[in-house]
Amino acid sequence: MTISVASGKGGTGKTLVATSLALSLKDKGRVQLLDCDVEEPNAHVFLKPSLTKCESVYIPIPKVDEQKCTYCGKCSEVCAYNAIAVMRKTVLVFPELCHGCGACSYLCPERAISEEGKEVGVLELGHADGIRFAHGRLNVGQAMAPPVIKINLAPMGFSSKKKPTF
Repeated sequence: MTISVASGKGGTGKTLVATSLALSLKDKGRVQLLDCDVEEPNAHVFLKPSLTKCESVYIPIPKVDEQKCTYCGKCSEVCAYNAIAVMRKTVLVFPELCHGCGACSYLCPERAISEEGKEVGVLELGHADGIRFAHGRLNVGQAMAPPVIKINLAPMGFSSKKKPTF
């Protein structure tokens, strides 16, 4: 069984309900709690988990090798987020706009674009009183929470392509 507590105005008690449910069900089977509010996770305040693993979350950001680049502009054309601008003999990359889709490096005819990771947050895993626990923390100033939320679910057996495994 999967129970999700989602949506609602801040301060309505979503985290209190979720943590209370997890604690009330822990003796009835395997229980996992995923705090996907990566901008301000606070389930740990109620559960006080023992965190056993911490991993950085990265998104791929384009890096242009101007020795190979012919300034054809294909990377700029394919970028839906306007994170790359090609001018005469210069390529500008705007990491804060990049969503890490990889289209620019994939479509570059000269293979002049590689990708380097930009840390956007961390994932912390652990357990609390018989409950498997995970939460992500988005780095301060980062605008894109989805990469941290997505990686938050994967280690716990969740994916967008399959049902959760318990």
